[in-house]
Amino acid sequence: MATVHIETNLGNISFKLLPELAPETVRNFEKLSKDGFYDGTLFHRVIPGFMIQGGDPNTKTDNKGSWGMGGPGYNIKAEFSSRSHLRGIVSMARSQDPDSAGSQFFIVTSDSAFLDRQYTVFGEVIEGMDIVDKIVNLDKDGNDCPLEKTQMVNVTVK
Repeated sequence: MATVHIETNLGNISFKLLPELAPETVRNFEKLSKDGFYDGTLFHRVIPGFMIQGGDPNTKTDNKGSWGMGGPGYNIKAEFSSRSHLRGIVSMARSQDPDSAGSQFFIVTSDSAFLDRQYTVFGEVIEGMDIVDKIVNLDKDGNDCPLEKTQMVNVTVK
């Protein structure tokens, strides 16, 4: 079982990858992580009672207007499963097109079954939900962006 370790400036989060549910998504996430793609990116969107989102390379700049719009330069196909979006699930973020995910992902902080079979579940937090809770409850602006930068200092897969 491969495990992702996210070192943030507020603490560490670890989640197990679920290749049996989303093999291509897991492969993509592992490749981006090993290439250092996520290092230095921010959790740029927080919605209490729902989720935290990160993985946008645009968050390495100070141009907040571009945050939430970036990716790796390609999209991956959705891989829907019967796994429910319960607290601690890691899933791919996307636009209206189900096949528009690339690098952005979110961690569910409260059960959100309304997302089921619409977003690709590919991981489950095994350590650090207290850090996820700390991040989701940060003060935020009108665009759900935390006022305190929450950086993914280093993302590794083991």
